[in-house]
Amino acid sequence: MIRRTPGERRGKTPDGRRGKLRSLLDKGRARGFRTGLRWKLSAAIALVGALVALALSLVVHNAARVALLDSARDVQDERVRYAQRIYDSTGRIQFKTRIDDPELPAELKAKAADGRRATFVQEKGSGAPDIWAATPVKDGRVLSLHTRFTDRSATVMKDLDQALVIGSIAVVLGGCALGVLIGGHLSRRLRRAATAANQVAQGQTDVRVREAVGGLVRDETDDLVQSVDAMADALKQRYEAERRVTADIAHELRTPVTGLVTAAELLPAGRPTELVKDRAQAMRTLVEDVLEVARLEGSAERAELQEIDLSEFVTRRVAVLDPDVQVTILHRSEVSTDPRRLERILGNLLANAAKHGKPPVEVVVEGRIVRVRDHGTGFPESLVSEGPSRFRTGSADRAGRGHGLGLTIAAGQARVLGARLTFRNVEPPNGDGPVEGAVAVLWLPEHAPTSTGSFPIVRPPEE
Repeated sequence: MIRRTPGERRGKTPDGRRGKLRSLLDKGRARGFRTGLRWKLSAAIALVGALVALALSLVVHNAARVALLDSARDVQDERVRYAQRIYDSTGRIQFKTRIDDPELPAELKAKAADGRRATFVQEKGSGAPDIWAATPVKDGRVLSLHTRFTDRSATVMKDLDQALVIGSIAVVLGGCALGVLIGGHLSRRLRRAATAANQVAQGQTDVRVREAVGGLVRDETDDLVQSVDAMADALKQRYEAERRVTADIAHELRTPVTGLVTAAELLPAGRPTELVKDRAQAMRTLVEDVLEVARLEGSAERAELQEIDLSEFVTRRVAVLDPDVQVTILHRSEVSTDPRRLERILGNLLANAAKHGKPPVEVVVEGRIVRVRDHGTGFPESLVSEGPSRFRTGSADRAGRGHGLGLTIAAGQARVLGARLTFRNVEPPNGDGPVEGAVAVLWLPEHAPTSTGSFPIVRPPEE
């Protein structure tokens, strides 16, 4: 049986501080921004694709522009060369050339002064550049030709830029689609692996992550899956070995403890005899509880199902177990369950409430839900968050505080019934102050729990 001490309830123990720290970390993680793997891969591929497309677009744009300018300079050079020949032979000016143009760039003047023919591209802000060509003629003057970058070339550059933009957008969208496909595949495999791992953690030892993930393509996920399966197998072997050792020890103790109880009955009456009987009976109860826990953890127990009126059943059993407990029926319901195991759960919950809580103890039946509440100091935080565990109690000392088996047995019997047993504390209305009690809630299934291997009892027809 388990109950939290006042010091733990106030968070004064290291476990309480660790619980608060864990709660704060969980809240921090809950507030964080969480995205799926597929969207992360899509964003990464799209970003890389955009950067590559931008770089290639700039390279292609500049290369095309340089090529068009070089072509225009070659055309200008060819024209000024023919114009030079005509001028030197006839003195006439052709192709709209000029002699000693005052707007001629200084670079071309310097080349002509050296007796060389040259071309030059003169940029003018955001407009089309000017294409110059100049050459010296026989009379020592400079013949030059000046035209703007052709409209056709500008149209070609505009069409090229438009094609590069469309191509870049297509690359980004294609990268996003590829990222969604690849990320979706990995995400599905990881989700299946996580689901299978959770099933293993819940005690379904026949589940294998490798089979759950499946798929024809092998990647790093398979290494993770194999590691998880290997870890699950190792834990299963250790757990089974521990369970067998516990069961064997309890079984070996059963015979001598039974003999000890029998021998105590033969002792003469007196206070020492009563103490011996009490301790011997306590040891016998402990051995029986340990054996029951071992059977429940071995997943070999099967429920014998019957259709019962839950409210009527709980009312009668509580009246036998503890007449002082008040039973409230909110809604009536019929369930398919094992009456013997349900009575065991109720008995352990009531015994835990009576031993560690404070009166009044209340039982509420609402349809298929049974709540057992006391008005004590509440459950330990570890029990509320992680569930009951054998030989773990909420007390710092072990004298007279139980062995942590009562709620463990109740939770194990609930699993056999296909039910769910949860624990919580009743907080004060204003959220500030001591806990006002503990509540254990048993959720019975709507249908027979065939997943636990249970079977219905076939009753003979009444004559």
